[in-house]
Amino acid sequence: MNTELLVSDAAHFRIDYEINPYMHTDVQPDPAAAIAEHEAIVAAHLAAGRRVEYVASAPECPDMVFTANAAVVRGDRAVLGFPPPERKAELSYFEEWLVDRGYDVIEAPYPFSGQGDALACGDLLLAGYGQRTDQRMHAILAEELGYDVIPLRTVGPRWYDLDLAVAVVDAPHTLAYCPQALDEPSRGTLRALGLELIEVGLEEATRLALNLISDGRTVTMTRGAPRLAATLRERGLHVVELDTTQLAKGGGGVRCTALTLDNPPPRGSR
Repeated sequence: MNTELLVSDAAHFRIDYEINPYMHTDVQPDPAAAIAEHEAIVAAHLAAGRRVEYVASAPECPDMVFTANAAVVRGDRAVLGFPPPERKAELSYFEEWLVDRGYDVIEAPYPFSGQGDALACGDLLLAGYGQRTDQRMHAILAEELGYDVIPLRTVGPRWYDLDLAVAVVDAPHTLAYCPQALDEPSRGTLRALGLELIEVGLEEATRLALNLISDGRTVTMTRGAPRLAATLRERGLHVVELDTTQLAKGGGGVRCTALTLDNPPPRGSR
């Protein structure tokens, strides 16, 4: 999992609007530092043996560096995101990239935060709602991508996407999550899956600790979450901790900057 990733770049990253609690137009990222942070993330993916595809960012799309919201991909199918109006201009660039490479692209009829609210875990799809994704998208994801969809509701705008509250560490066996970020029924749903669950404290979770990428061997994550990093290392994982100070000004971390392309199709499909 997570061995083929689509990224953009931070060349045009800036805060033009405020669509999550992390964003403040009077707190702008340092352009050179943001580019360096993103380049370090890409270098870490390559060092881990991951294949990285690239789509250039557009000047009118300051959040295009956060490619995870563009879609969710399984096999040769992709369901596009349906982002807030401020980010709608991004979609045409990502759709063109996907279509040009032979993906069957499905448009979302309802608000949908793409992979940000759709975390693949084997044949399960952990599907967030309550903030940016309309729950009606869950049936569409199940039909179009063939996943067993597990609805999980986040409890407030700080958890605007599920990938800030839950991380897939080793599919389909291990998840990390922040209990306080989910409502009680969703916590019960996670416990009932029978997977190993790693609890992450609120302090580290609010520093985007769960916004990580794991391929089952190497975990690439934000620096500043020593407890989670130590726990992952105790499980034999190689952990790479990276500075995301500038990207965090837009509310994003490592996971937000990459769209997974290698989620395998359902068994028996073409």
